[in-house]
Amino acid sequence: MARYIGALCRICRREGDKLFLKGDRCYTEKCAIERRKYPPGQHGQGYKKLSDYGLQLREKQKVRKMYGILERQFRKYFHEAERKKGITGEVLLQLVEFRLDSMVYRMGFAPNRRGARQIIRHGHVLVNGREVNLPSFGLKKGDVIEIKESSRSIPEIADSLSKSEHRGIPAWVEVDSANFKGKVVNIPSRDEIQLPVQEQLIVELYSK
Repeated sequence: MARYIGALCRICRREGDKLFLKGDRCYTEKCAIERRKYPPGQHGQGYKKLSDYGLQLREKQKVRKMYGILERQFRKYFHEAERKKGITGEVLLQLVEFRLDSMVYRMGFAPNRRGARQIIRHGHVLVNGREVNLPSFGLKKGDVIEIKESSRSIPEIADSLSKSEHRGIPAWVEVDSANFKGKVVNIPSRDEIQLPVQEQLIVELYSK
């Protein structure tokens, strides 16, 4: 599968928002957005007014980059959101939030979603007692996620979990840090998914 291997801070600067791609660094003054809040490149500081299409595209790219999802897969999530009951944009965000890699990150087992994908791929994560190594695995209310007992001594996982309170645990999950376990207790509303995103622009883009 294709993957981005460039500088992560360039992505945040391109989108003009913190996407929290580098974990704890994003919470410090070293964050690139804090120091250079303008697009990367030679002409990054030049003013350029975006068209309506440009605004819609940037919003879609922001969500894609934040969750590490390729275009084809993201479009599938959109079409699935269209078929479900509810507001399409809100349902779309719920679908990407309920990916296993996103939930592992939200529960604090990894410092960012990229790190979450790595520990999932390496077989360190159980869902309802069964090993799952697919980062895009879709979760549902009531699912229990835990780190394998043999993997709980991995320094990166333990360190991330110890710092999870600093990053904040969302209201729709419960985390038992002592047992490296978490549970999905609810489906979040749009207000609970605190993202700097205008999802309606994404709906408008794909509805053309």
